[in-house]
Amino acid sequence: MENMTWNQQLMKKNNKALVLQIIIEKEPISRSDIAQISGLHKATVSSLVNELLEEELIYESGPGESSGGRRPVILHFNKAAGYAIGIDIGVNYILCVLTDLKGNILIEKNEVVNRTPYPAIKNKVQKMIQSLMDEMPSSRYGIVGIGAGVPGIVDKEGAILLAPNFGWSNIQLKKDLEELYQIPVLVENEANAGAFGEQQFGACQNTDNMVYISAGIGLGAGIIVNKELYRGKDGFSGEMGHMIIEVNGKPCSCGSKGCWEAYASENALLEMAGNPSDTLESLITRVEMQDQTAQQLFETIGHYLGYGINNIINTFNPHQVIIGNRLALAKDWIEQPIRETIEKHTLGFQLNELELVFSKLGKYSTALGVTAFVVENFLKAEEKTL
Repeated sequence: MENMTWNQQLMKKNNKALVLQIIIEKEPISRSDIAQISGLHKATVSSLVNELLEEELIYESGPGESSGGRRPVILHFNKAAGYAIGIDIGVNYILCVLTDLKGNILIEKNEVVNRTPYPAIKNKVQKMIQSLMDEMPSSRYGIVGIGAGVPGIVDKEGAILLAPNFGWSNIQLKKDLEELYQIPVLVENEANAGAFGEQQFGACQNTDNMVYISAGIGLGAGIIVNKELYRGKDGFSGEMGHMIIEVNGKPCSCGSKGCWEAYASENALLEMAGNPSDTLESLITRVEMQDQTAQQLFETIGHYLGYGINNIINTFNPHQVIIGNRLALAKDWIEQPIRETIEKHTLGFQLNELELVFSKLGKYSTALGVTAFVVENFLKAEEKTL
């Protein structure tokens, strides 16, 4: 008998999660449409909807279109029931956003940093989080979680084992932030988060198989296979920046030689430019003014990006390759050389229907990816306590 009640509770939780999911995806929607889509009894839907209304995860609005008879009341997901904070910690920038539960950005903060040691980064991140908290509207659930994307190897517990471009190892960002705020914190590799952000909100919402390339100071990839983020055995997948494209080539920050990252990243671009005062932005300004040297630099980077992308295409046969992060700002000057290289080197039949696109979300892919993870976890946790 006990087993029976446990099963009933479990079913109720699952049904409630299903009803909420349908409202989130199909809103505005009526109770009877939910019953039709879910296959649940109308009375069941009504009682679950009432609970969700009490929890303020959804709200009602006036009558909708009637098909004869009484006009139905329409339900909406309450995207302002709480907020998520997403932090993208780059080697030379920190971007912090506050989003609602639907991923709309309400407030953002930006900081320029320069290979800053962890304690100083932690302080900056803390200040940015604090100012988002001070400015956010009030809501039933407040901040439902904090997500951070970092360029490095993150284990399943959220510890940053290694971030070579920062010179970090064994950094406990998740633990540090959780102790400070007593809120769930999630730390994810920034390329995985970027791939998830693009899948949820950006360029690849209808794609089952895609590779997102995060081209910044370093190079990483987020891989989506059959609509799922591919994480590998320990969660370390996607370190494509460290595939070797030149045997015994240039030394890389990871300690190896000839890595793709050493030739095709923002770092490689700045090294080739050879002037410490140069930035990606200043080189873009120069190329806009027809500077031949700058144009040559972007062409070289584009070709090198193409070599790595060629290897990725031949390995994964994706439907889509998305180029994101900072180098996407130089799309106009790197796209052509990337395409030329791919067309010259990739196995021809791989190119059927392959889409090579630049990120739709621009600099927000990672920050939106981590907030989407945070919201997903919050809604799952809410269902468990219901």
